Amino acid sequence: MDLRNFIQRLDQAGELIRITERVSPNLEISEITDRISKMEGGGKALLFENTGTPYPVLINSMGSEERIRLAFHGKSPGELAVEIHQLIASLTGPDTGFMGKFRKLPLLGRAARWFPKKSKNRGRCQEIIDMKPDLDVLPVLKCWPHDGGPFITLPLVHTKDPMTLIPNLGMYRMQVFDKKSTGMHWHMHKTGARHYNEYKKIGQRMPVAVGLGGDPVYTYCATAPLPDGIDEYILAGFIRKKPVHLVKCITQDLWVPDDCDFIIEGYVDPMEPKHQEGPFGDHTGFYSLEDEYPVFHVTAITRRDSAIYPATIVGVPPQEDAWLEWATERMFEPLIRLSLVPELSGFHMPIPGVAHNLVLAKIQTSYPGQGRKVLHTLWGAGQMMFTKFAIVTANEVDLTDYLEVARYVSARVDPSKHIALTQGPLDILDHSSAVAAFGGKLGIDATGSVLEENNDFSRHPDDSSVGAFRAIHPEITGLNLQWLSKGISIVLIALQKGSKGAVRDIIDDIRLTDAFSGIRFWVLFDHYVDLTSAWDLTWLTGANVDALNDVVLFPAARNQKFGMLFIDATVKTHAIDNFPRPWPNPVVMDQTTIQLIDSKWENYGLGPIIESPSIKYSKLTRSGEARIK
Repeated sequence: MDLRNFIQRLDQAGELIRITERVSPNLEISEITDRISKMEGGGKALLFENTGTPYPVLINSMGSEERIRLAFHGKSPGELAVEIHQLIASLTGPDTGFMGKFRKLPLLGRAARWFPKKSKNRGRCQEIIDMKPDLDVLPVLKCWPHDGGPFITLPLVHTKDPMTLIPNLGMYRMQVFDKKSTGMHWHMHKTGARHYNEYKKIGQRMPVAVGLGGDPVYTYCATAPLPDGIDEYILAGFIRKKPVHLVKCITQDLWVPDDCDFIIEGYVDPMEPKHQEGPFGDHTGFYSLEDEYPVFHVTAITRRDSAIYPATIVGVPPQEDAWLEWATERMFEPLIRLSLVPELSGFHMPIPGVAHNLVLAKIQTSYPGQGRKVLHTLWGAGQMMFTKFAIVTANEVDLTDYLEVARYVSARVDPSKHIALTQGPLDILDHSSAVAAFGGKLGIDATGSVLEENNDFSRHPDDSSVGAFRAIHPEITGLNLQWLSKGISIVLIALQKGSKGAVRDIIDDIRLTDAFSGIRFWVLFDHYVDLTSAWDLTWLTGANVDALNDVVLFPAARNQKFGMLFIDATVKTHAIDNFPRPWPNPVVMDQTTIQLIDSKWENYGLGPIIESPSIKYSKLTRSGEARIK
């Protein structure tokens, strides 16, 4: 299945909307897509057929459960997970002598058919070869107003280790600098960056080939958390149940899929200075700010006749990437269970946690400390090392019922006994830590028994006590006590920070107020945050909190039965918080583009007008552009 076949399947399934109206890749496609992708269930895939360039743009193509199934050749991630479990169990199960080994041969033979195949012939991706490449002819999106330029957002980046020659497929955004060069935004933890450092050691140029389009399975596999050294095209072959056919590039010693729509060939020179890249409206919902990254120099562009340009946007969740994360969650759970956490019975990454900020897991417990053991195992497992908040429960919890999870945790967790605080790597895109890519982690072990006298917190503090407290702290603009009546020991506070130490003063006074002594969890937000939106509060807490500096944990005082946990989820600045790094703004569209799309909405064939999500989230932005002034 190539991209054309995939579009046909989307069309037949009623999962595609074709837009014939002229729409610019400069912000307009993003604004339309943002409205559609945030619809319940992920909206529809969009094919923009008139982009002002020779090529249509396909976007949000994998942004729903059904479209993931279609992209995976008719199999759901859950069905593939069962196959993975059965395959590994069969291959690693006990041998019963010669016949046991013999029975495994058909399995090994079947698996061998998933390995990529190389062809000496020219590929479909090389029907047209341009040795004078010009990136300006592609409909590369400028996604958000303060982006540093247009970005290629679904690149299949092919590299290889110069010593072992083992290939890698990754996905690293690429800012277009000019007609023949882009940035190559591979993070320090990624395989592409490791390859770059290996080429730098030996003083050689690094060949790179960037695919666009082809079988949508390739796009997923480029994002999959496979161990370094495992060929992503083997995973693609497993999903497809047939090998990926590769052809050799024209100007670089690399192999790429025959059916890609575009191949951008080139190199990165590790000896030349890095180039400023960004800002970019990122999947965290905030801008990732300017930084130095290698330059990719284009030597040729090859393509299919009538090629289609695939793209995606990221930003405030949910976006299309949430569904790719969901697929990973479902497919890789058996691997986590078999290789790392045998007691694991469920695993879930809530969408507002943007994959690495919040992970929920449930386990079969059989000995003391098992929950903490699982927390630390997860923090040491591949890309899960970036996880900031992790919660482990016993087996009976439905991890997708967030109210049930919150009640379960509240009934069993004494912050002074059941919280694990540690330090470790963070995603390079995380803005909350004082040191880039390193910060705190908070784990909650909720695998124990219900706490004695657990229901003491269900009573609201009396109005007079709340009023007296607020009179002492006029900077408090809101208190949300509603969760107490739902069986959850948490209070949310909104405040306007006007001076240094304001947050800590409030925390200290809460501890001294008898009316609040039974409430164990407190989270503080900025005054402009809606304290009633659980989704946004989860997103902002994950984004704005470094557990190393923004979490305060107290043991039980003399008048308390349990400890207290305070989380500061406010924006941090140098002036008030002495924060050493620039703080980014949330990603929202500019008013000019919003109004333009509003005025032309009926021409797009998308039904009744949908309000721009940026209208809501613009309330969270502060003065400045990508970064807060």
